[in-house]
Amino acid sequence: MLSTGYTEKKYGGGVTVLVGSRSGAYPYANSILVKGTGETLVIDPSLSLVGTAPPADVVLVSHAHEDHIAALGDYRAPVHVHAKDLAALRSRAAMVEGYGLPPDAAARTDLMLRDRFHVQDRTAATGFEDGTVFDLGGRTVTVVHLPGHTAGHCGFLIEPEGFLFVADIDLTSFGPFYGDVGSSLVDFEASMRRCREIDARWYGTAHQKGVIEGAAEFSERLDAFADVMAARDETLLAFLSEPRTVDEIARRRLVYRPHVEGPHVMPVERRTAVRHLDRLSGAGRVAEVEPGRFRAT
Repeated sequence: MLSTGYTEKKYGGGVTVLVGSRSGAYPYANSILVKGTGETLVIDPSLSLVGTAPPADVVLVSHAHEDHIAALGDYRAPVHVHAKDLAALRSRAAMVEGYGLPPDAAARTDLMLRDRFHVQDRTAATGFEDGTVFDLGGRTVTVVHLPGHTAGHCGFLIEPEGFLFVADIDLTSFGPFYGDVGSSLVDFEASMRRCREIDARWYGTAHQKGVIEGAAEFSERLDAFADVMAARDETLLAFLSEPRTVDEIARRRLVYRPHVEGPHVMPVERRTAVRHLDRLSGAGRVAEVEPGRFRAT
């Protein structure tokens, strides 16, 4: 049974992490509350906030996935998301379409989003761009576009605390996820590089790893996170010691462990396989030896 309620952890004078149930593990997530002298802002009102959401004048969404917006219905304040994720926030149907599921699974997912995550169309939501600044009075929140997980995935730099919320660049052992229709492996890599360039005091994640203090510790953990992507490359190259199709690679699995089942598994595995094939082919490490069959060079 899903539970609501969160614990508060404060960072500096105006940043509070609202730690979700199970340390923010899916289907939960960690939310951020930022208080200025003029306004209060909440980032990613998650499932744990449903019915207990703190007041806010502005709501920011890092990206249009259900675990980051489940408590949006508790707010009548203006809602903002990156322009590239705006359609999915305005329309639950567009959100489901972005998951790239078979029709029967898409219908079930739509019901799940409605009933389990309280997702409704936010037609009045508006879009922001990289670098947009929200001035709360004595405290600013600056948008940092970090695409890859979704096309509009963003982090937020909160000053003067020096707190960078990196959302689903979440440093978990599962590794980077770029299996949606609008995801990009190449963009995810670039976004991780961009995170390294931002010298913050604290780095907040949306899920289990919570808040990391210091750029050195964050960089070390980001290395381990990125290594999962490199391990997928090596797994694929080893499997391509003889010619394979995308479907064969998908059944071998690069993302999910063999025991994981569900209608989302094969679509995600196929898209992930294609993205690794594209990148490795561009680097000359994989070749299409006959139509639809690939082999490591």
